[in-house]
Amino acid sequence: MDVIRVDGIRAFGRHGADPGERDAAQPFDVTVVIESDLSAAAGSDDLKDAIDYSVVREAVARIVESTSFRLIERLAAEIARAVLEDPRVAYAEITVAKPGILQGATPGVTLRRPNPKFRGWPEPG
Repeated sequence: MDVIRVDGIRAFGRHGADPGERDAAQPFDVTVVIESDLSAAAGSDDLKDAIDYSVVREAVARIVESTSFRLIERLAAEIARAVLEDPRVAYAEITVAKPGILQGATPGVTLRRPNPKFRGWPEPG
């Protein structure tokens, strides 16, 4: 399976379980790893055959900025759900980190989800 990575997506949102954490937007750093068959895009050199990285980044930013969850696990699950809407995606791995809240440590979670809508590899020939 081929891999697409979109690293370093920073968006500001109101997520957290502790008092005051959702009062003001805080930074969240997201990495999206997508497993898919990239042979069509590699062969055609045409964006219509590719998973558009800018669409992935925009979806992540929209979810981080427009929702509010207590747990980053839930935030990561919502991002995974959005990425898995594309049936060309076989698996999505979503890492959400919340910098600056644990005296220099950065907590984060990684979820890996299969896509039940995945169309599979194309037929040969």
